[in-house]
Amino acid sequence: MGDFNRRPARTVPMHGDHSWQAFPWYDAPHNDPAFPEVHVYTDAMSYDPGDEIAFHASSTAQTWSMTIYRDGYEPLTVMEEREFAGVFHPMPEASYRDGCGWPVAFRWKLPDDIQSGFYRVVSTCDRPSGGRFVQHHYFVVRPSDRMPRAQMLLILPTSTWIAYNDWGGANYYFGAAGPDKDRPSPVLSTQRPWTRGMVWLPPGAPRICADPTPEMGDAPRYPMKEFAYANGFGQFYAAAGWAQFDRHFVVWAEREGYTLDMLTQSDLHFKPDLLDHYSCVVIVGHDEYWTREMRLAMEAYVEKGGNLARFGANFLWQVRLENDGTQQVCYKFMAAEEDPVRDTDQAHTLTTAWEDKSIAWPGASTVGVNGMHGMCVSWGGFAPGGQKGFTVYRPEHWAFEGTGLHYADVFGEKARIFAYEVDGLDYTFRHGFPYPVPGPGIPESIQILAMAPALLMEDEPVGEGFRYYVRDFQHRGLVKAATGGQEQADLDRYAHGSGMMVHMTLGDGEVLTAATCEWVMGLKREDPYTQKITRNILDRFIAKGA
Repeated sequence: MGDFNRRPARTVPMHGDHSWQAFPWYDAPHNDPAFPEVHVYTDAMSYDPGDEIAFHASSTAQTWSMTIYRDGYEPLTVMEEREFAGVFHPMPEASYRDGCGWPVAFRWKLPDDIQSGFYRVVSTCDRPSGGRFVQHHYFVVRPSDRMPRAQMLLILPTSTWIAYNDWGGANYYFGAAGPDKDRPSPVLSTQRPWTRGMVWLPPGAPRICADPTPEMGDAPRYPMKEFAYANGFGQFYAAAGWAQFDRHFVVWAEREGYTLDMLTQSDLHFKPDLLDHYSCVVIVGHDEYWTREMRLAMEAYVEKGGNLARFGANFLWQVRLENDGTQQVCYKFMAAEEDPVRDTDQAHTLTTAWEDKSIAWPGASTVGVNGMHGMCVSWGGFAPGGQKGFTVYRPEHWAFEGTGLHYADVFGEKARIFAYEVDGLDYTFRHGFPYPVPGPGIPESIQILAMAPALLMEDEPVGEGFRYYVRDFQHRGLVKAATGGQEQADLDRYAHGSGMMVHMTLGDGEVLTAATCEWVMGLKREDPYTQKITRNILDRFIAKGA
């Protein structure tokens, strides 16, 4: 972010068919000495204590500075350096795919006794007007035998962060890739900075939830897009990242006296044995992308007696990590036509939806719920006036102990915890209680504790001069992957979903999933029910390792 010292205004025509969707933007440097700035990235996302970090940088400023904090309830400064000489390196055209390739600006050896956690890297430079340019990056310190283990292990959903990072020109949703420079990129690099808003956000930045609830006949609103465009943030800042989701859980947990160690999903992929030191593993927020190896590692951990508390949602896509984890691959809707592993002996790693007929490994076998039986709610045209909390169906379950909740009570409504994207199951009601419909990959031990409805497509009426955002594009693509066609019966089968709080046993361990991205808002906004349920789950899973 800068100091509002902008280039001269450039006036462009606005036509009736235009919207912000017609002019998508991505995060990139000015590359102009008249606007001093600095962009930094690290050679990896995570490190062990004692490792050396290589910081790669490009700056048009004469000098720049860096401060590193361990972020959380009480941020702790661990390093501060000033007066680095600014050296400019251009942004490669395909940096989103291949990385920036900038030289190392400096190296820093982590202390041997540094605590596991999320470390925010703040790089700044002065501008002639007196303002400053500020850029945020991060790295994670993994737990090790050098330090005492914490009560729980938080796995950051970094594969989803990578999927939404558009710095340099593209992510999995849009971009300047392809022959006409108008396509998303199926291959994304970790060797680049993070788009503005994923690591740090100012207080009050809008979330993806209809707030306030629209009145009858109101046009759809997308406040997160409006804020991003008005303030120079990435257009997907609200969809993924530490600042929007994980940080809220960490601040709450540390304030409550819990201790946490942290891993990235890449660590889960390459170093699954790190899970074995913990009886409680936690995932929060927007949790959309996993590799096959990550899923196998998590299921093995739970079967051996580990316990997964997942306060997050949108378990949807298989990805691959390539080139030692510096590139993440996901062809999504085009996997059957474009993924190089199709029709090979590696076709089981096809980067499509887990419920794709060619993969047929629903997420429920790992986390108890499926992405394609959930999806979106409480924003845009996805039931913006719909339920924003969970309806309780099995209040006798231990997760609700001490809450006083009854059958059919709704909790989390005021804190708007049921929003953005959710996961669910195909279900049926018997005598007033929901049950999963049996099927391949649906463990028999699943109990549906609470739930609410969701949609896979925006319910768009005929409007008078306004348009919706997602519409039915994703719905049609997912149905084609899952069924091989787009007959109306197939579209109808997947049009309506749900978000669910479920519990299941898997071998000697347990999984408790509260499948909504916005569960963390019940903690931040101090909803007593959400807080008590979270404590019940964490305390039970932590105690199982005592």
